[in-house]
Amino acid sequence: MKRLLAIALLLAFSSAASAKTSKQDTIERLDSAATVLNEIMAAPDKGVPEEILNSAKCIAVVPSMLKGGFVVGAAYGRGVATCRTPDAPAKWSAPAFFTLEGGSFGLQIGGQAVDLVMVVMNDRGMRALLSSKFKLGADASVAAGPVGRHAEGMTDWKMRAQVLTYSRARGVFAGITLNGAAVRTDTDSVRAFYGRNVPNRTILMGRIETPADGAMFTNAVEKMKAEVAGDKK
Repeated sequence: MKRLLAIALLLAFSSAASAKTSKQDTIERLDSAATVLNEIMAAPDKGVPEEILNSAKCIAVVPSMLKGGFVVGAAYGRGVATCRTPDAPAKWSAPAFFTLEGGSFGLQIGGQAVDLVMVVMNDRGMRALLSSKFKLGADASVAAGPVGRHAEGMTDWKMRAQVLTYSRARGVFAGITLNGAAVRTDTDSVRAFYGRNVPNRTILMGRIETPADGAMFTNAVEKMKAEVAGDKK
């Protein structure tokens, strides 16, 4: 019964989200993701630590991920990601589009939307993101990321975590986890944005130019790096 309720919640979320798959929708998502990164890094001592940003292979953002729950819970969101290009480490790939969905079965009442940031920390995590589908916690280990300008003394993220997650809540909710959440290529959004089907691997490996409409997101990632470099001076 609980599993059926969770599936029903996911279907409701995905139906609502998939109603908009135009190019304008993808541009708005990129703009929202850029805003999330800019606002998180602008908060004094509440950003992603510089040690993590310096080691990051990829950065993914799900603006306004939907959560709902009554006894059981479910989450659904559509996000964007970029990775360091292999031949130019200082540059980031064109944006790739994905969906994230998953559920938890603890005691939970209520609902909210949160902004989710995922930082991929190593090659194994990056290989998972390059695939068309993977599960957090199964195909790539996931952990809550440390917050602040520095991660000194926090070694778990460096030794074990393949994906670090951050969230910014816009309401009150409890009892949900990303462990077990499925990440899939959002083919409808890829087609709407690029005008054709392009594999996430092709996009994230830097084999396609970043369209002007996608620069707002990649520029926000570059800005994060620039702010970290500025803090060191």
